[in-house]
Amino acid sequence: MSCQIGHDFDKKMTVKLTEGAIEALTKGTNVHSPLLQVLNIRRIEMGSGQPRFRLMMSDGLHTMSSFMLAIQLNSLGEENCLLPHCVCLLKRSVTNILKDGRCVVIVLDMEVVKSAEEMGGKIGTPTPYVGVFSPGQTSTPENQLSAQSYPAASTASPHNQPSASSSTRGPGGRGDSGKKTPTATPTTPGGSATKVVPIASLNLYQTKWTIRARVTNKSSIRTWRNSRAEGRLFSFEIVDKSGEIRVTAFNKEVDKFFSLLETGKVYYISQGKIKIAKKQYMTLKNNYEMTLQRETSIVQCEDDQDLPMVQCDFIPIAQLEHKDKDAIIDVIGVCRSVDGVSRITTKTSREVYKRDIHLMDTSGKAVAVTLWGEEAEVFDGSGQPIVAVKRARLSDFGGRSISALFSSTVMVNPDIPETHRLRGWYDQEGHALDGQSLTELRPGGGGANTCWKTLSDVKTEQLGQGDKAEYFSCVATVLFSRKESCLYQACPTTDCKKKVIDQQNGLYHCEKCNKEFPNYKYCLILSAIIADFSDNQWVTCFQETAESILGHNSETLGQLKDTDEAAFDEVFQKVNFTTHIFRNRVKLEIYNDESRVKATVMEVKPVDHREYSRRLISNIRKMAA
Repeated sequence: MSCQIGHDFDKKMTVKLTEGAIEALTKGTNVHSPLLQVLNIRRIEMGSGQPRFRLMMSDGLHTMSSFMLAIQLNSLGEENCLLPHCVCLLKRSVTNILKDGRCVVIVLDMEVVKSAEEMGGKIGTPTPYVGVFSPGQTSTPENQLSAQSYPAASTASPHNQPSASSSTRGPGGRGDSGKKTPTATPTTPGGSATKVVPIASLNLYQTKWTIRARVTNKSSIRTWRNSRAEGRLFSFEIVDKSGEIRVTAFNKEVDKFFSLLETGKVYYISQGKIKIAKKQYMTLKNNYEMTLQRETSIVQCEDDQDLPMVQCDFIPIAQLEHKDKDAIIDVIGVCRSVDGVSRITTKTSREVYKRDIHLMDTSGKAVAVTLWGEEAEVFDGSGQPIVAVKRARLSDFGGRSISALFSSTVMVNPDIPETHRLRGWYDQEGHALDGQSLTELRPGGGGANTCWKTLSDVKTEQLGQGDKAEYFSCVATVLFSRKESCLYQACPTTDCKKKVIDQQNGLYHCEKCNKEFPNYKYCLILSAIIADFSDNQWVTCFQETAESILGHNSETLGQLKDTDEAAFDEVFQKVNFTTHIFRNRVKLEIYNDESRVKATVMEVKPVDHREYSRRLISNIRKMAA
């Protein structure tokens, strides 16, 4: 938020407050963007949580001090944008009715249209509004400003914003389109009716509420453990027109709700526990999160036409250069190219799949996005789809790159306006652009972000002859592949590739596992010569990369070698003079007191001739310039 005064109001114009707005707000009547004057503001400390700001406001006839800023508007109070006598436009608010009959107006969005200096004083002679208080309540401003006058709310009613469940109705409760509109007062399983409130209005002071929202993301069931107990949990994210929130279920609630909830569907949810969000574990733009409890009710809503499928705040790719490292962002772009899937071993010795995709938007800038796990395995970039990634992490590796997180949502061709605009732009003009990538391809540093080199460049620049391994990518052709000794008998266990020793008694011993097995599996180590227009290079290909080049898995090749030598030879003949993109690792090694640079193929993928041609044209233009 900023302290800038609204531009829609002339500074010389006399302000007329919206008389009667306070009474209308307290009675649940819809008031469209009323003008109110701030008479007092007080900061209320909330213990370990964020502070809240409480306002006394006037509509020219009455005053009421039960206005509370939503946490996302705290900057208005902290930066002294709201001072006594300034005039504000109340754009969105929610009225909560308390147990003792009083009400609290939660301000969700407001704009200062006249500063305190411009106003110079109070407008009119307003009197305290007492219509909402039950008998015996004192309505003096001093009592209304006490921090203790906010017990938990029993019901909530939204005002000044379209309800997520409301629409214009025609005869028979149907809108102009003839579609049945959802009711604003759903009946809970207990038989009582309650009004639907927006997600943005949820706070620590409400106990009885119902929201209507769409599930946008749902995790799998995971286990947790600490020094006192252990159990299971899952979480999901929901969205409505006003905002989004994360919801977590533990233990018994996992059994109760996991199978009920489906991504993309809409539900009425009530009686969850609202608490301050732990920002270190959550990336949603909400200061609260919800926990399901025994009293929680979740009922599916059949009519979901008016709720968004997802709520994103997309950052243009060109602006990523100015964002901080590790920032959590939403990004969308045309998937211009896709790298092959690779398998890496993490620091915890766990193998995971990863794949880089390259997105470009209307700014003409592109960026590499890394997908992990199952998303990396199943991703299909054919047809150059529109890809949106919600809550990804921005990295400064290789210039600027993006990595999907466990909590990220990856959407292919989502049905949102940004997708349609991007598709139209790309089909008309974007496809002809070269695109400048923010992910710089540089030598050294082993990741997917490596540099393009010719094989002669590798030798003239003496890559790999330092203390650390270096990486490069090249387009090259296989000239020769050595079939002799490319297969060996290995330990049959899943994670072990150690060569076994034939015990000559029908058993095979693995020194790594220290076990004997009645069988073995075949593994590959392939030596080959690759060449481009400038030079050639011996390279070593292990299991996955060897299988990619040969077009057969090791077990099939083992069977051919044992049963059909001619067919086995033909596999290697067909490989010759095939062209691929190779990502290689070069490192100086010492063998028998002789030093040499060893090149190992880390990844093999087919040549994308369209992207390859774009890169060549770009290089030609740079050289010509």
